[in-house]
Amino acid sequence: MNPLRKQFNADPAFPFSIMHRDLKNYRTELPDHLHDWYEIVYVHSGKGVFFIDQTIYDMRAGDLFVIPGNTIHRSFPDRDDPVTSTAVFFSPVLIQPSSLGESFSYLRCFELGRARKSFKLDCTDSLREGIEALVDRIDAELKEQKPGFRHAVMLIVHQLLLRINRETAAGSPKGESSDAAPDWMKSLLLYIDERFCEPIGLAELAVHAAVSPAHLSRLFKQLTGMTVTGFIAAKRLIRAKELLLQTGDGVGQIAAACGFESLPHFHRSFKRFVGTTPAAYRRSGAG
Repeated sequence: MNPLRKQFNADPAFPFSIMHRDLKNYRTELPDHLHDWYEIVYVHSGKGVFFIDQTIYDMRAGDLFVIPGNTIHRSFPDRDDPVTSTAVFFSPVLIQPSSLGESFSYLRCFELGRARKSFKLDCTDSLREGIEALVDRIDAELKEQKPGFRHAVMLIVHQLLLRINRETAAGSPKGESSDAAPDWMKSLLLYIDERFCEPIGLAELAVHAAVSPAHLSRLFKQLTGMTVTGFIAAKRLIRAKELLLQTGDGVGQIAAACGFESLPHFHRSFKRFVGTTPAAYRRSGAG
């Protein structure tokens, strides 16, 4: 019911991964998933649909998506013209936090995307060319593994993030929704995003959308890959993770604030979803 926590087989000393020029298949594409790592997705060719957090986007050649950690997402490649894309995954601990006296962050594009709830960026021809060249260099470094290749990869990732932040800073994100989703579905996703910690159910959502519960459930699963209840549960658990790291509130307070009916239910759900207990997750974040 909950989205899959994507697992990475990377060396703990080098939390980085790339899927370079990967041809997607609608039959084998990873189900809705989320992870603590940040992700950059660049579309080389083909078309499809990309569901991220609360928005359903069209995917076309030259599109660029930046996805912060702990964001629900799933791509749906077209059956006849599937997407070929590169996905770059990294833990933010690899990105040096030092500002060097400037008010600049390599993660700014992700922070803005999270704040605006918009994860598709307007991409110039120059930026597209730069991205393609840089991801090819990353792939070459990882294949050749010359001395210092990991350092080289991170230097290229910094270059990639620098270009993305510079060339998208002046413009606004491309926040348009896909025509694949009816207007009531777009409105429903926003409605859920504003109320997911409240006791909302399928009947209330169907009334808001002015469709039958059966039709809502069927189309919601088709367009997002998730059930309505699974999506709401995932949003609540993501919020709980944020509160555990950002506040000193007790676990019981956080469970209630996120809409869980009882503390045992919260513990079970959190352990299944995150892989550890709330208290252990808070300790690991503090460390």
